[in-house]
Amino acid sequence: MDINTLILFLLAAYLSEVAGTLAGFGSSTLFMPLALFLVDFRIALVMVAVLHISGNLGRLGFFKKGLNYRMLLIFGVPSVILTVVGAFLVDYVNQDILKFSLGLFLIFYVIWSLYKSDFKISPTPISTALGGGLSGFLAGLIGTGGALRSAFLTGFGLKKEVYLATAAAIALGVDLTRLPIYLSQGFLQDKLFILIPFLVVAAITGSYTGKKLLSRISAEGFHRVVLGALLLMGVYFVVQGFI
Repeated sequence: MDINTLILFLLAAYLSEVAGTLAGFGSSTLFMPLALFLVDFRIALVMVAVLHISGNLGRLGFFKKGLNYRMLLIFGVPSVILTVVGAFLVDYVNQDILKFSLGLFLIFYVIWSLYKSDFKISPTPISTALGGGLSGFLAGLIGTGGALRSAFLTGFGLKKEVYLATAAAIALGVDLTRLPIYLSQGFLQDKLFILIPFLVVAAITGSYTGKKLLSRISAEGFHRVVLGALLLMGVYFVVQGFI
């Protein structure tokens, strides 16, 4: 990785963490497709997990008083379990298929977000476990389950501080589960381990910046801008998958 690519990679990581905090979903939803323009799918999975762990540690520190422990148990446990399944499947699926799947997921999420903004769901044990399991599986397989996790947790009507803290804690459990699986399968070359400390710094500073901007920027307007970017990237990966 040359110096220009390195700078772009770290800038993308930082901006993804800022955007994830402001828009209300995990930074992986934005960073995963951005990273794929610079590195291959398996390396991107590892880097996204590292960024996510660091960023969510920061968010937990900033919003820790909002934790919902019931949601951590019923939503978080199935999420972690299904993450293992998704992470182990990565090594058996062609990268083009994974990119195509990521593209479809991004397109679906954008359309759903635009037309189901008033989505509400009763937080029953079944719906909570289903949302956790599905978001965890996608996180393990295609590197991003934060958007789906966000849809369910906000659909449950959680207050913003409660949502941010609880989503961060669940995401942390998911990433701490999938990262060792990726590393054990050799997804990250030894020479790229030097990037990890820089990603940690980018994630924490990005979370802090997002927190500072949270009260100054229109969340709804910003969310739509991010959705537009996700839609374009989703279409790109779907088309690339066909080609």
